[in-house]
Amino acid sequence: MQISAKADYAVRALVELAADSGRPLTCEGIASAQDIPFRFLKSVFRDMRQAGLVRSQRGCEGGYWIGRDAATITVAQVMTAVDGEFLTLRGERPDSLDYPGSARPVSELWRSLEAAAQAVLGRVTIAELAAAAQMSAPASASASAVSA
Repeated sequence: MQISAKADYAVRALVELAADSGRPLTCEGIASAQDIPFRFLKSVFRDMRQAGLVRSQRGCEGGYWIGRDAATITVAQVMTAVDGEFLTLRGERPDSLDYPGSARPVSELWRSLEAAAQAVLGRVTIAELAAAAQMSAPASASASAVSA
């Protein structure tokens, strides 16, 4: 199973926005903080903006804000927003597969895998990931952020 770079970058960028929601963050700043290629992240932000996951503000004080309450955005929603279908097999959704003969149970396996992944990733929110990141941040990092 493979998770696309687009999905990974989108989730990481949204967690970054949720962790620092008091001001807009620039795409450059997020790319630098998360070690993500800037040009690629710009295209990911375009997809997320179209899906309503982020909103942008132009100008000197501009940047990106999280588009809605981070507690209502699941990882599954982010993945679907940037990648399209949640899980496909050779371009088909698992629920449309119907293998013949002795391979029939394999199509059920793929449907079960999709349901299990959707259950896990549909339960985890961006807010939960941001809160977990802040709880696991080293004391020196949070102390320097407070004094800055």
